Amino acid sequence: MIYIAVDPVTVAKAAKAAVSILTDEEKRRKLLIIAIAPVAGLILLISLFFYILTMPLQMLGNFFFGNNLNSVREVRVEHGYDQYLDPIDADYLASEGLDFSDVSFVDGATEVQYYSQLDARWKNLPYGPVDTIGSSGCGPTSLAIVVSSLTSRTVDPVQMCGWAYQNGYLCPGSGSYHSLIPEGAKHFGLTVDYAKANEPQKIIDALASGKLVVAIMGSGHFTKSGHFMVLRGVTADGKILIADPASKTRSEQQWDLSIILSEARKGAAAGGPFWLIGPGAEVSSPDMPDY
Repeated sequence: MIYIAVDPVTVAKAAKAAVSILTDEEKRRKLLIIAIAPVAGLILLISLFFYILTMPLQMLGNFFFGNNLNSVREVRVEHGYDQYLDPIDADYLASEGLDFSDVSFVDGATEVQYYSQLDARWKNLPYGPVDTIGSSGCGPTSLAIVVSSLTSRTVDPVQMCGWAYQNGYLCPGSGSYHSLIPEGAKHFGLTVDYAKANEPQKIIDALASGKLVVAIMGSGHFTKSGHFMVLRGVTADGKILIADPASKTRSEQQWDLSIILSEARKGAAAGGPFWLIGPGAEVSSPDMPDY
């Protein structure tokens, strides 16, 4: 066995050197962290800035609402008053420059005078202080169709929008309150009954008897948000005829009642989503504003 003599002083110096090396290594790590931290923070701030800049609404929505934002939007579509038609919507663009004068439908039990909210004569005219007939006038236009078809009086969308606004039925930025339809119809001397989506036979019977049915629709075939339109008849094989104030093309098609029932707005107010309107005591001269 070989023994190596070690000087205690040498051992002490070696131990001290080892401790110094370890301490210096720890210092280097700390310095590295101190140097990297600001750079990493700056990168995160720049990333956050560009995220906010490119997707502000989504970022705020996720921050404040999380996954509930889509649920809020769905509730608004089904239960709100949104009837806004965007000027870049296909229906809006397809109507550019068109005049729907003297358009009527005679294939139902009642001859129907057709009006389009997108008619070039008035689509850019105001409905209230900020809205236009083209973007938000489906309610008054539907009521104008009904009044002009079921009474001896002709009321166009411009006149009806003026009446609706002056009588408090405009929901600014969204369209019209649902109460416009039953209360407006009664104002012009018409009779009004009400139906839900689970009463299809009541709707069919009303149409077959010559009544017109105003419906408030939700997202689907007829709108992305909300939309008033008129059911104007029923065919021998049970198809529904409509007068859609945003689309003459859809108004010339026949529709399955199941589509209309399933897409009718679930949270309709004022007894909706279907108002069954028929002739009543003619009002000789209802007040109509100059508009």
